Amino acid sequence: MIFVGEGALLWRAVEHTLAAGLTVDLVCGPGREEPRPGVPYRAADDVNSLASVLADASSDGVVWSVNNPMIFRAPVLSSGLRVLNVHHGPLPAYRGRPEVALVYAMLHGEREFAATLHEVDAGLDTGPVLAAQRYPIGPEEPYHLVLRRGLDVCRELFERCLPLVAADPGWAGEPTPPVESVGGGYFGRKALDRLGRHRDAPGFSRATDLGFLAGYLPELAGALRATELQRDAGLT
Repeated sequence: MIFVGEGALLWRAVEHTLAAGLTVDLVCGPGREEPRPGVPYRAADDVNSLASVLADASSDGVVWSVNNPMIFRAPVLSSGLRVLNVHHGPLPAYRGRPEVALVYAMLHGEREFAATLHEVDAGLDTGPVLAAQRYPIGPEEPYHLVLRRGLDVCRELFERCLPLVAADPGWAGEPTPPVESVGGGYFGRKALDRLGRHRDAPGFSRATDLGFLAGYLPELAGALRATELQRDAGLT
């Protein structure tokens, strides 16, 4: 198995895979990652530049995308590899950057969110859903608490599905009814820029309370600081 991504969620998935006695052929991620002893690692800002490397290294044809900021394009998607992404958000409702989608889900008043395992295709979070694991959003809970819960659920979903994929790399997934939602869409860079428009929305402070996670989400924290500056300047 090959892993692409970064951060604690990625390395916990790698460590769990090794502890299960499964082979980790290669780990790929941004150059800022710290490789682990004994785990083959390649740094790249664009995973597609390593398409041939991934194809040559793979022993089972499976690539796991875990906390991965890079977008898979044709070089990898046409290589014969099957790319499986652990997405923090219910699909197809909340696509894009999970940390941004969660803010909007809370602004929309969602009472439930989910981690989703899906197969990667040429779209953005549009591939077939294989499995999902739901979790609640309490009406008074701040963003940082909900995000931490969601990351734990992502880990649990990966660990539940790993042996199924290991036994059958072509695993077709399980019946997964869509999570009902009142909002949704694609949440990327433009959604960050729109946050200031929701400054007066009920629950804005709760949905943007990053708490101790602010340092781990610099782009989101920066966008929220910009909304404060705009408000103080009378621009929103």
